[in-house]
Amino acid sequence: MEFKYDVIVIGAGHAGCEAAAAAANLGSKTCLITMDMNKIGQMSCNPAVGGIAKGQIVREIDALGGYMGLVTDRTAIQFRMLNRSKGPAMWSPRAQCDRGKFIWAWREVLENIPNLHIWQDTVEELLVENGEVTGVVTCWGVTFHAKCVVLTAGTFLNGLMHIGRKMLPGGRCAEPASYHLTESITRHGITAGRMKTGTPVRIDARSVHFDLMDIQDGENDFHRFSFISEPRPLQQLPCWTCFTNEEVHATLRSGLADSPLYNGQIQSIGPRYCPSIETKIVTFSDKPQHQLFLEPEGESTRELYLNGFSSSLPMDIQLEALKKIPCFQDVVLYRPGYAIEYDYFDPTQLRHTLESKRVRNLFFAGQVNGTTGYEEAGGQGIVAGINAHINCHGGEPFVLGRDEAYIGVLIDDLVTKGVDEPYRMFTSRAEYRILLRQDDADMRLTGRSYRLGLAKRYRYDRLCSKRAEVEHIIDFAKTYSVKADRINDALEGLGATRLTHGCKLIDLLTRPQLNIGNLAPLIPAFQEMLDQVKEPKAETLEAAEVLIKYKGYIDRERTIADKIHRLEAIRIRGKFDYEQLQSLSTEARQKLVKIDPETLAQASRIPGVSPSDINVLLVLMGR
Repeated sequence: MEFKYDVIVIGAGHAGCEAAAAAANLGSKTCLITMDMNKIGQMSCNPAVGGIAKGQIVREIDALGGYMGLVTDRTAIQFRMLNRSKGPAMWSPRAQCDRGKFIWAWREVLENIPNLHIWQDTVEELLVENGEVTGVVTCWGVTFHAKCVVLTAGTFLNGLMHIGRKMLPGGRCAEPASYHLTESITRHGITAGRMKTGTPVRIDARSVHFDLMDIQDGENDFHRFSFISEPRPLQQLPCWTCFTNEEVHATLRSGLADSPLYNGQIQSIGPRYCPSIETKIVTFSDKPQHQLFLEPEGESTRELYLNGFSSSLPMDIQLEALKKIPCFQDVVLYRPGYAIEYDYFDPTQLRHTLESKRVRNLFFAGQVNGTTGYEEAGGQGIVAGINAHINCHGGEPFVLGRDEAYIGVLIDDLVTKGVDEPYRMFTSRAEYRILLRQDDADMRLTGRSYRLGLAKRYRYDRLCSKRAEVEHIIDFAKTYSVKADRINDALEGLGATRLTHGCKLIDLLTRPQLNIGNLAPLIPAFQEMLDQVKEPKAETLEAAEVLIKYKGYIDRERTIADKIHRLEAIRIRGKFDYEQLQSLSTEARQKLVKIDPETLAQASRIPGVSPSDINVLLVLMGR
């Protein structure tokens, strides 16, 4: 072996897997370094992918030619589309996965990518010369040389686990932490901090009274995470729900004196939107109950995950509290919940490519940037891997705009605003969410990825076919005339108002009571045209219907986004000495010096930079 590569990726979690796959598929000689090859793509907490806004990110990773969606579909044991009662901008896919099969599916993917090697070891030192990364050194004393390094170490950097007053070093349960690497990085002027996350108990299914719980089945329609997946191959399983009660809360409160979150043991900040059960009973003390979700860990295992009961309370308190819930009166645990503290690096020190501003060709992706969630990590990973390859071989930086992808929103938020708590994506964070729907991620991103060389020809051809058929359906609806006397009785039966005169088919499809499914059988010519649509037929019909029903909203949001692009085109990096601009507010000067934004639009999104500050910069730019 020659330990010399274009790209080295440190860590084989969700960010690392996507980064290594992207760089290698683009043609870079790549090495993925991981502590344990049997934990590649390990789902450290819930074995589930997707959710509100997170599902959209996975669709975007897939559209770019990544693998998270494909691996999820291969290993899913329950699928649901969340937020069905709301508009399509809010629909979010989510799948429960088989934890073990997910790991091996990822490993099979990675081991069969040309240009990609895997090395089992722990990186301890970053090699830097003249402000540019040159390689890494591992705990076995192996020196790797590389043009670019992508750090995706997750929760392993100086990881410390907590259960009550008991503390153990580790990056994950039963796995060692990584030492020395943080210090090797910070000596180059990169700022680090500490964050906290947690995970709940794992329960033996044989000890649960399922008859005292509500069952929650999945969905088995055409929806999947990848636009090129085959139907889900694994057995589909249910989840269950139950609630805590006042007795549970009283037991939990009795252990707060020994809680690392409340006795001063943990100083770092945890995720606001995934709080521990002890945080819930303190923050929402007026709530008599909290909902819990019991979810399977795999197709054949008895291990269950108790979503909503993340905790670092003493083990006996966790067990005693659970037994106060009727369905868990005889509960048997595989392991208790615990909290973990770990190092992260201030993401405002990064460019939108995720390259460090301090050390050239060093990229950061995933939880080391202060995010939480597999999906956020994977989205950063694929962007970092693409740009690491570009830095090695040349080309324009690959950056996604806020109107192009949730991944673009995520990265812009990180590098522009920074984080003071673990960052989780929500639909509310995206100002153009009707443009960033889960159903059109392929329309938005596959063409761009194909031109880059990442998305393969099969995926691109499928996109072109789908786009042509969607346009054909919309054109037919625009031009086909419907006579009132031939359809009025049927409209009345569907709860829609009768027509007073004929209209175009598209006018009927915009009505809330009507859709392609209930109109096509009433209009033979329409049905005949739809019968010619190729697979994936249901996906194509849904895409066409969304564009028809929400055209006004989509067009309005696109107009707004195009106006903002004018500010994105005004580049300001290197054009001002902000400290000398006394016409700016003091806070604006300080924030602009720290972030050093690329464009005026990015400057406008920095907290503390007001519209009047932007006007000052516009005037100075002669605009």
